[in-house]
Amino acid sequence: MIVLHMAPSDPFPSTRDFSQHFRPIRSALTLRYESLQKSGAVHWTAQYRFLERLGAGSQSVVMLADRLGSLDVSLRVALKLFSPLLYPDTDTYLSEMAQTANVAMKIAEIQEDHLLDVHNFIESSGIQIMVMEWVDGFDLKYLMEPVRLQVAASSAGRERWANINDIVVTAGPTQSRLKPGVALHVLRESLAGLAALHRSQIVHGDIKPSNIMLKRTASTKVIDYGSAFVISRPRLQPAWTPRYAAPEVIESGRFELNSDLASLGYVFLELISGRSPFDNVKTRLELLDVKNSLHDRVEDVLPRDVRRDTGLVELIRGMIHPDCSERFSSPEDADLSPDGAAAAHKRLVLGDLSSEYENDIRDWLQFVPMPV
Repeated sequence: MIVLHMAPSDPFPSTRDFSQHFRPIRSALTLRYESLQKSGAVHWTAQYRFLERLGAGSQSVVMLADRLGSLDVSLRVALKLFSPLLYPDTDTYLSEMAQTANVAMKIAEIQEDHLLDVHNFIESSGIQIMVMEWVDGFDLKYLMEPVRLQVAASSAGRERWANINDIVVTAGPTQSRLKPGVALHVLRESLAGLAALHRSQIVHGDIKPSNIMLKRTASTKVIDYGSAFVISRPRLQPAWTPRYAAPEVIESGRFELNSDLASLGYVFLELISGRSPFDNVKTRLELLDVKNSLHDRVEDVLPRDVRRDTGLVELIRGMIHPDCSERFSSPEDADLSPDGAAAAHKRLVLGDLSSEYENDIRDWLQFVPMPV
């Protein structure tokens, strides 16, 4: 039995007093504790229990899982299982996965709030798996589907929805569209994520609505590093989405760092207009023609209330210019230049058109149902 002696005048002794009165027993566990500190390494078997499938593509399947720990605790994570089906043999698969793993670990070291956190790269039965943070939120593709607007409107109530519809999101020509202030909030946080990647000379390579998530906390996360690479070491089998790829990527497969900016510019244009300028495009050549001319006809795509802001029009033009040398040179340039996103946001503030976007976004997202 351990007895703690406390002076009547000091019923809560300090840590120093406690250590003087507490005499630890040098048990076998204590000895193992001391030995572990000197061992230089810790070894354990990790177990991940699948909960549900979050998504799938040609490259991979993403599973929601619980990472099990000691004392019956668990942490919810996302696991990306990379498919070997696209590769001619095991060696090619492992070589490409090694590049993916190295890039993922570089991104993990960046620690930027608007990039998805990478926890580890593991292997099970030869299949390579990226362990990532689970994001409690929704990707932009899911959020902009018209049915989400209808469900949220019916759940929020008339007065509350009127405020959300006025400040945050409203119906567009073919999908929902974000109001300029909210779209700028998403854009600026996405630019912050890309800026961190580009400072490390990493190209994301596949910016699109489904690869940008809006958390329930209203914070934006750039996700999915399956196509990312260091600019000096292009991928053997690059994977990108033609609709959101920069013209130079479609034309020759050549990536520049600011190719990501063109992709983000197309996403921003879609968010703020409520439609994609590429909806009726059927062939690769048609897609390239539309992208090469879109810079000169941005106003034709934008709603009237948006195109009145000439600075916002110039921001979009600077992101999607078909010539990468005429495009914004970096995410910082797209944010902080005179025609950038920060200046556009400042105009909203000066015109008394801004709001507490994070609070308004959180209010909206609580009425959006989770994917099933």
